[in-house]
Amino acid sequence: MRMMLVGDSMTIGSAGEHTWRHRLWQHLGRAPGGPYPFVGPRTGLHDPVAGAPVSHAYADPDFPEDARRHLAGWGEGWLHMAPVIREAVTGHRAELLLVSLGLIDLGFYTDADRTAANARRFVEEARAANPRIRVVALPVIPNVRARTDAPFGVTCAHFNRLLATAFADLATPASPLLLASPPTDWDLERDTYDGTHPSASGEHKLAAAFADAMHRAWRLGAPYRTDSLALAEPA
Repeated sequence: MRMMLVGDSMTIGSAGEHTWRHRLWQHLGRAPGGPYPFVGPRTGLHDPVAGAPVSHAYADPDFPEDARRHLAGWGEGWLHMAPVIREAVTGHRAELLLVSLGLIDLGFYTDADRTAANARRFVEEARAANPRIRVVALPVIPNVRARTDAPFGVTCAHFNRLLATAFADLATPASPLLLASPPTDWDLERDTYDGTHPSASGEHKLAAAFADAMHRAWRLGAPYRTDSLALAEPA
């Protein structure tokens, strides 16, 4: 199952981080039914000094080059990914998209309704490349702005409802669409380093959200280890 991980700054990660992509790769490497290759046009991390995705300084230097492949970008959302997903799916023969988008759209670019429309377009464009594409999307998870800015929190909740409606409307037996469950115990102080971007424990929890969704729905991989040993892995 060729997987493409699509996301914003929480998915691409910054220089020196593992990223949840790495955590998921580690997990799937131990899971039955593989291989589960990661595909996509990009491999880098965001470099805060350069302000560009030019770093390859992953926390684990043994993270293989081919496993680093993704379609994620700092400051990118559904708005940016909908126009490029068809070409990416075609070029890299993706079969399953794992998507974490929305916060950046709502924070800087589009309202909830327009963001949901872009999510619908994203699905349509992906299916134009592969009519049997599967998609797992993570709703917008708790973040510091939603906690401190009540109207923005309402906007995030509204978008999550619209995304659920869109996926229910568009899902087909040939091309199933699935919403992952956000981590129920997500803690901004513990699971992020700035109220938004995941810390080591947050990386594990995001990887678990996708891994558990895939396993529950399609028996792909295995349930994620979220015990204290896994979450205590060095950052």
